[in-house]
Amino acid sequence: MAKKQFKAESKRLLDLMINSIYTHKEIFLRELVSNASDALDKLAYRALTDDKVGVDRSELKITLTPDQIARTLTISDNGIGMTREELESNLGTIARSGSLQFKQDMAAAEGDKPSDVDIIGQFGVGFYSAFMVADRVTVTSRAYGADEAWQWESTGADGYTLTQCGKDTVGTDIVLHIKANTDDDKYDEYLEQYRLAELIKKYSDYVHYPIVMLMHKSRQKPRPEDAGDDYKPEWEDYDEWETLNSMVPLWQRPKSEVKPEEYNQFYKEKYGDWEDPLSVIHVSAEGAVEYKAMLYIPSHAPFDFHSRDYQKGLQLYSSGVLIMDKCADLLPDHFRFVKGVVDSQDFSLNISREMLQHTRQLKVIAGNLEKKIKAELLRLQKDEREKYETFWKAFGTQIKVGVVSDYGIHKELLKDLLLFFSSKEGKLTSLAEYKARMPEEQKYIYYACGEDAAQLDKLPQAERIRDKGYEILYLTDEPDQFVVDALGAVDEIPFKSVDDADALPETEEEKAALEKKAEESKPVLDFLKETLGDQIKEARVSRILRSGAVCLTADGPITLEMEKYFQRVDPENARNMKAQRVLELNPDSPAFAALQQAVETDRDKAAKYAKLLYAQAQLIAGIPLEDPAGYTELVCSLMQ
Repeated sequence: MAKKQFKAESKRLLDLMINSIYTHKEIFLRELVSNASDALDKLAYRALTDDKVGVDRSELKITLTPDQIARTLTISDNGIGMTREELESNLGTIARSGSLQFKQDMAAAEGDKPSDVDIIGQFGVGFYSAFMVADRVTVTSRAYGADEAWQWESTGADGYTLTQCGKDTVGTDIVLHIKANTDDDKYDEYLEQYRLAELIKKYSDYVHYPIVMLMHKSRQKPRPEDAGDDYKPEWEDYDEWETLNSMVPLWQRPKSEVKPEEYNQFYKEKYGDWEDPLSVIHVSAEGAVEYKAMLYIPSHAPFDFHSRDYQKGLQLYSSGVLIMDKCADLLPDHFRFVKGVVDSQDFSLNISREMLQHTRQLKVIAGNLEKKIKAELLRLQKDEREKYETFWKAFGTQIKVGVVSDYGIHKELLKDLLLFFSSKEGKLTSLAEYKARMPEEQKYIYYACGEDAAQLDKLPQAERIRDKGYEILYLTDEPDQFVVDALGAVDEIPFKSVDDADALPETEEEKAALEKKAEESKPVLDFLKETLGDQIKEARVSRILRSGAVCLTADGPITLEMEKYFQRVDPENARNMKAQRVLELNPDSPAFAALQQAVETDRDKAAKYAKLLYAQAQLIAGIPLEDPAGYTELVCSLMQ
């Protein structure tokens, strides 16, 4: 029997395909099962179009048969089968796909586009993934309507043989002669029943034909009726045919037919969570790009969410076959917490079905899903506020980071999702809700940055804003200052810090009075600068204090909150990211009067007052003192 050579490619191409295209060897089973599913599809289709073909669809199935003694794994189907010519054409030419040709022919007969026809194995080389785990592959096939069967056999790129053989039933048997174990690879796992069942569940759970295997099990024997008290249970082994796949994906069913508990059970089993998700988004899209999706918004962040090990992405299926476990291109970073699946026939896949090309369809689906996720979050915010605040507690920081990331290009999309603590409401509020409560004369959205809402509620520089009856947003998370800087305004209403001198309008009389006080206070201000040196940029008479004596603000682009943030995340380089500190004093306060008198009569005491006021301003701003012990001694010295 003469060995034939592969027509199209060399040993180098086959070696490259086996060793480079597929990342995981276990993929071979997905490929061969998909090919078997295609064969069943072809026979079912012929039965629909030819009355002479009598096929009971309920009898169509795929069978796995591992044999540990012979070291073989057989994948059988009772589908359309292949003639001698088809075996040689489909298996003798690398990268030729019989399913692709069938799809094109079927589409032409129906007057459809090839993309309208659902055939899984259209990419050509999946069959050859078998050589990753087998050193010899035997294919025995009998085509529907044929009297003879043919056997194709190969050990790899050196060629193949094709001989006539006996086979009683229509269909195809693929026998893999599994390789021996090596130090790096344990091929025995592909002969173990429960490992094979696990791989079917992982990759081919939604193939729409039964995938069956004779499973070896054990069970307790029935207790004999005459057994006494000293009876010990006995066990027996038995074999039972088991269907390994569920066949019908939850996302393929109409939304109206899926119960909430089914959604929740799928989520918990699929993603290993112990809590129900907050919400489910079930999409069935038709049109230029057709796909189905089932997305989940979790109720809490996974343990590794904020680590480098976390990988975003949705599970990607093509006609029910898992193509990629985490397709990152389907989710933007700001929605990286979403879990779920996307299933479409429209994806352009490479020959391995393992890598997705950046196609227009992919971008369209990703854009649509982004809109769906935002719409669902807004619905929760409006209709199920408690759920939304649970979401916000878990993932609010991610939304804020999304506003700032990529130079703020996502800020318009995400701004409606933001929540901040409201001074007036005493709870979280959205920017739209804040804006709706604004008095007509209010020109700005006011905010204050600090460690917590209770601290910010006592800020002396916020007193004048509260006195006007205006609401203040308390920003207590690390990204908040960057978020408001990125937003700049909401519907053309600017953000304004309570620290800003121009946060409230001033009359000409008020400006003139302040300038007069600043001129009168110049000796005190100069003394403060002289005493504190480079610790402050300047000391000034405050426009923003009412009853408070002192506060600390910043000039320039770096705020005090930014300085604290950089100190936390990058202490080594934080010295280069310092705010230009300004010590502001209330000239009408008793503390200022005491300082002024000391400057005139006791400059040593005045120097202590200056240091004391600066330390108090730091504490109010939430900035830790560099020398707490020195501050304590300073206070005690003033009490003597």
